[in-house]
Amino acid sequence: MRIVVSEFISLDGVVQAPGGPEEDTEGGFDHGGWSMPFFDPEVMGAFVSEAAARADALLYGRRTWQVMAGAWPDRAGDPFADWINSVQKYVVSNTLSDSDLSWGPTTLIRGDALVETLDELRARPGRDLGVIGSAGLARSLLA
Repeated sequence: MRIVVSEFISLDGVVQAPGGPEEDTEGGFDHGGWSMPFFDPEVMGAFVSEAAARADALLYGRRTWQVMAGAWPDRAGDPFADWINSVQKYVVSNTLSDSDLSWGPTTLIRGDALVETLDELRARPGRDLGVIGSAGLARSLLA
């Protein structure tokens, strides 16, 4: 597997999903929904569909996983929702426990085991291991 990172990121480094103004106001951030004026559903829909078709699993940081786990399980009938709810997910966290993993299938990876686990995953045959959001994790992977 190869690791592929996909981000909604501004030139000054703001990473945020294409949600509304109320999305992720942590730390006093008041520009939620900044990417929506630039979001083209035809272009992004095709990109997301292609990325999903190439991914065998997803890798998340804790915060992004928790946001996604709160948003996607109740959605069904849409091809992307059905895919993201059924695909294997890995979450990197030192604070979550296995009992917190309500959005399955999800496997917990402790931070101190990240390099070893990623080496094992990358050695497996298969398609991509996608990283969606998870900017802190993406920075760590680049280091």
